[in-house]
Amino acid sequence: MKSPPVSRFGADLYPGRVRVESVFDRLEPLLPRVSKPVQYVGGELNATAKAWDDAAIRWCLMYPDAYEVGLPNQGVQILYEILNEQPDVLAERTYAVWPDLEELMREHDIPQFTVDSHRPVGAFDVLGLSFATELGYTNMLGALDLAGIPLHAVDRTDDHPIVLAGGHAAFNPEPIADFLDAAVLGDGEEAVLEITEAIRRWKAEGRPGGREELLLRLAESGGVYVPRFYDVTYGPDGTISEVVPNRDRVPYRVFKRTTMELDDWPYPKKPLVPLAESVHERMSVEIFRGCTRGCRFCQAGMITRPVRERSIEGIGEMVQRGLEATGFEEVGLLSLSSADHSEIAEITKGLADRYEGTNTGLSLPSTRVDAFNIDLANELSRNGRRSGLTFAPEGGSERIRRVINKMVSEEDLIRTVSAAFANGWRQVKLYFMCGLPTETDEDVLQIAEMAKQVIRAGREVSGRKDIRCTISIGGFVPKPHTPFQWASQCDPDTIDERLRKLRQEINTDRSLGRNIGMRYHDGKPTMVEGLLSRGDRRIGRVIERVWREGGRFDGWNEYFSFERWMSCAAAELEPLGVDVHWFTTRERGEAEVLPWDHLDSGLDKEWLWADWQDALDAREQDDCRWTPCFDCGVCPTMGTDIEVGPTGRKLLPISPVGQGSPVSNPAFNG
Repeated sequence: MKSPPVSRFGADLYPGRVRVESVFDRLEPLLPRVSKPVQYVGGELNATAKAWDDAAIRWCLMYPDAYEVGLPNQGVQILYEILNEQPDVLAERTYAVWPDLEELMREHDIPQFTVDSHRPVGAFDVLGLSFATELGYTNMLGALDLAGIPLHAVDRTDDHPIVLAGGHAAFNPEPIADFLDAAVLGDGEEAVLEITEAIRRWKAEGRPGGREELLLRLAESGGVYVPRFYDVTYGPDGTISEVVPNRDRVPYRVFKRTTMELDDWPYPKKPLVPLAESVHERMSVEIFRGCTRGCRFCQAGMITRPVRERSIEGIGEMVQRGLEATGFEEVGLLSLSSADHSEIAEITKGLADRYEGTNTGLSLPSTRVDAFNIDLANELSRNGRRSGLTFAPEGGSERIRRVINKMVSEEDLIRTVSAAFANGWRQVKLYFMCGLPTETDEDVLQIAEMAKQVIRAGREVSGRKDIRCTISIGGFVPKPHTPFQWASQCDPDTIDERLRKLRQEINTDRSLGRNIGMRYHDGKPTMVEGLLSRGDRRIGRVIERVWREGGRFDGWNEYFSFERWMSCAAAELEPLGVDVHWFTTRERGEAEVLPWDHLDSGLDKEWLWADWQDALDAREQDDCRWTPCFDCGVCPTMGTDIEVGPTGRKLLPISPVGQGSPVSNPAFNG
């Protein structure tokens, strides 16, 4: 009998014959030679180790960035816990390895491994990747290659893992369609269990029809996108003519998944505690999903509609359980706009009361100026942790804020920061974007005046000179499934020139300018992000070429190379009659078929176009949580409505916790 093929890492490629023993014995001698070796050893508090042979279905979950960025990711932690709760399912994690370790792994034939049990990634049934940003695409290719998994889906056999993408970037997976077997749009809690069940049945039936049949079963549900089952044709002008299924069992449109009852999914119950330093040293609880503010630039706000709030009791239970399971001293109350929770005042007061006298602090991410009040801020800082306040006006002028539908007036901002400075705060951070649709130099220069007004107001109400304002500016990238999906992206040179003028404007008054910090991102990475964000399948060859020429960790300044991306794009796209600017700085027309039109986020395309026209006319739109419906399409598509309080319930005190608990109150333990 012919021997089964063997990968270059010494593992059989057939399930049941794959050698799944740990590679740690070979990895450990290499770790003293690499940076931050602790990130590769695993064994974190609340990590799960399960026996390989006891599992019928085996998932490897990957956040395609470094451990310090990937481990705190809520999406991966939630799915990791949900899957491991299933008796016959095993889920482990892998992250992108730094170039120093990658070089050694290739030299010593060590495959991409999981941090939980150091098993080869190629041995799993599913490799699920969570993409928060498109700049992780080259890291995906690196992991596939290290795992011995063919880069192109068409080259994989029945014995390779199903390569599955999720996360916000999966709402346009076309640039990586050649590398994916499947993608899930939206929430993953229920989707991963349904996919697991489909694989379980397929295996139990003896794998009928092979990989093709399994993917067809996933695709015909309508909730899993399988790129190979859709053909794309292009017109002579380079635009897409049509995207159509090439199998009878495959739907024309794929819908997003939405988890409606968040209280039914209180995950993670036991958050992972990193061994190495990570970007978020806190326990996080997601207090609601979705947003109806209607900021036209915000893909997350658009694709996560409708609003679904977690109850005050559910939040309280998650905080209590998570603190006791982790020992963290900070709780982040997360959402796209946390202060918009209909019971945020009751939540923060209840939690502050509950943990008063302990080492537990509360924090909110960036809050809207018009949702902030000093009572809320005081509750968050009751335990003495008074850090700077962060707000996101996004645009410097009132006109540009109308364009992007971010209706924060300068008067509102000054009133809010004045109240904060009068109550003891000393610093404020303001987030802005540069390169917005219809933006002019004057729109950007007004950021300087806003920052100066903040310093003046702070000095006046506090009587102090040490008031600080930091402005942080990022380049705008038009995103799919937003009203700006048709917009022209601003070129990097224009962005950089406007930011140079802004710095000059800040420094025209040194008495104020020295108290204003300015941080901004180079405009060049945003151009690459724009290429990947709104690209189609032709961009896949660019991504692969960049990776083959050394592209890794493109979200990190020290590894990103704009020149490499531009040269690879020119080489791959020009023979096709398109270029980088065709995908980025070109404005689209209403009739153009967009690469993601067959992927249904629930938003009506006609509504998005109408909102784009309102943006061009600088007309704002109200928040539909509190005003009549604007017919965006989501609620009818979901068969639901916005789920919103208030309920009138209070967060009850908890029973005294045990001696030695990380949240124990000295008063309870007298």
